[in-house]
This record gives sequence, structure tokens and C-alpha cells, in this order.
Amino acid sequence: MNSMKDIFEKNNLLKPPKVGEILEGQIIGKGRSSVFFNLGPLGTGIIYGKELQESKNSLKDLKIGDSIFVKIVDLENEEGYIELSLKQAGQELTWEALKEKKEKNETVKVKISGANKGGLLTEILGTPAFLPVSQLSPEHYPRVEGGDSLKILRGLQKFIGKELEVKILNLSQKEGKFISSGARNKILPSEAKRVLILSEKAKEIEKIKETLKGYKVGDVVKGEISGLVDFGAFMLFGKGLEGLIHISEFDWKIIQDPSEIVKVGQKIRAKIIEISDNKVFLSLKVLKRDPWKNIEKKYKKGDKVSGKVTKFNPFGAFVQITPKIQGLVHISEFGTKSKMEEILEIDKKYDFQILSIDPKEHRMSLKLISNEVGK
Repeated sequence: MNSMKDIFEKNNLLKPPKVGEILEGQIIGKGRSSVFFNLGPLGTGIIYGKELQESKNSLKDLKIGDSIFVKIVDLENEEGYIELSLKQAGQELTWEALKEKKEKNETVKVKISGANKGGLLTEILGTPAFLPVSQLSPEHYPRVEGGDSLKILRGLQKFIGKELEVKILNLSQKEGKFISSGARNKILPSEAKRVLILSEKAKEIEKIKETLKGYKVGDVVKGEISGLVDFGAFMLFGKGLEGLIHISEFDWKIIQDPSEIVKVGQKIRAKIIEISDNKVFLSLKVLKRDPWKNIEKKYKKGDKVSGKVTKFNPFGAFVQITPKIQGLVHISEFGTKSKMEEILEIDKKYDFQILSIDPKEHRMSLKLISNEVGK
């Protein structure tokens, strides 16, 4: 029996077929254990075994003479037939259709089938798809105080059964690495060889870009607090725009809880301090008097001051000198964090020496000069 290569060389055909190629074949025979296809000059193809079982439902309604797309999985089996796969051809064609939708930036309607702590589960053209929380539109983004993961999950579960308009953000062929353990019952790693990453907010990007042209850094805007999270607050302003007020931008003093300053629904003014990647970052504190202004008239390097320890972090201890002025005792003054926590106590006052002051950067470095609690 001549090889496939010999046949093509003898008949001067343009190019031999190859494994992975998708072509159209006409059904010329059907049996209980195999289906045969006329592949033109290539000869006869066959679907059998596992490939037949996986495509049984798709093939049962087809009759002799019908043409369908198939994928070559073996150029020549022991009986001389080209082995084919209907399922793999369908997957390839679907993947190409999805690529085209992404390239054309098409908006697609999807029905949400599940949720985990990271986002929502769905599918497009039978391909598993994932919509991360970060890609939800502002109106659907779960506003959960403290970032409680169970509350986030409960908020996301409300979307199950609902339709959302999305765009394809990325076509991933990694085996489900983005799926959290909470979704393993939905999409197993072995099944998730090709998964779509979706974005709901992407459909609004062009509109946001256009609207943002009317704003610049330094503008003061009026709006309403739309949500609180542990790292700050979201504020709606203008025509459908939403900005983030980071917790560090609430006040000149350190704020532990955003609800100390603002409430959902509260109308406020904020200043735009950054516009980046179609995101707006706002500040409340820059609209307030800067307590660091002219601070060098009151404090200077070498001065002795008393302050209350308010917080420990990996870099050292924060010390409140006035209600809105805090300094830092660097961890190097103690050697280790545990040593620092042995010497200092939260909410206790101690005597310190000022090592440096930087009003522009709002920084004051301190050195502990007394282990005794100040009076």
C-alpha cells in the first residue's frame, strides 16, 4: 500500500494533509461501530472508537451524502483509513469563532450558571467562561465592607440564572488555573483546557474614555458614595463615572475604617488626583487644610516630643504627635518586630526625639528616648 506522501507525489497534488488539519468530508457509510467519509483525493476517512462515542449524538441525525467538517487525528491507520474526529473539529471551529468575536470586540449575552469567590461562571458556544469580580461593571460590583469573602460569594450568587452583556477579554488554554477550589465541581481542571475570560465593564470602556475627556487631574467633582470596602470608598459622579477614594486619601490622620468618614448615599465633594487606565482616583484630604504646612515652625530635628503609639507594621510603629500628625519609629531602632512589641504598647504615650521632618512627603522619623510611659 502506497503511503500518503507517495500518493500526493505521484498525482502532483499541491500539499499532503497533516494531523490537526480541518477539512470537509461527505458521509458515504454508517455502521454501529464506524462512520466513513469521502475526503476526495485524500481517500477515505473514518470515525470510530472513542471519537465515535463522543460524537454519537451529533452523527445520529446525519445521513449518507451529508457533508460535515472533521479533523485529522491520524493520517493512516492499520486499515489504511485516515482517522477523523468530529468533536475536535467542532472545538477548533468554535475556538476560531470565539477568536473572531474577540478581534471584532463584539458584545455577547451570556447566562450565568454558577459563582465562586472569584467571579461568575458561564459559557459561550459551549466553551466554559469565567467573569472575574474585577471585570464586573460598577453597578454589579459587590460592595462588601471588610472584604468578607462569604458575603462576596452570596452577592455573586444573586446573578445565577441572569443574563449579562460581556466581551471576551482573553482566550486561555491553561488548564483551569484561574478557577478557585469552590468551582471544581463546575469545571474540572482536566475539562478546562480552553476557557474564556470575560469582562462586563469592557463594553463601557469606550463610553468611559469619551466621558473622561471632560475631566483632568485637579478638578473638584460632586458625587455620591456608592459603596464602601475595607480599602476605601467608591463615589459616583458626572455621567456614570465612578472613582475610588483610597482610605489613605480620607484625611490627614490615619483612618482605620472608611465608615468613620463617609456613608453610602452621602453626597460629597472630592478632588481628582489621578486618571489612569480609565480609572479615576479621588481625594478628600487634599480639600482640607494640610496640617504639615509650616510644621517646621513648630517642630525641628532634635526636638523632644511625646506621642501615642497607634499602630504597628513591618516597618515600625506609628506615633500620633497631634490629632493629624503622625511619625514613624523605624523597626531598626528595636532590631525585630517582636522586640518592638515588647517595648511599646498600642495607645500608650512615650517620649521620642525627632530624627528628621519632610513636610512635602508628610513624614517624620522618630527615635524612642524613654521606655517609660509619658505623663
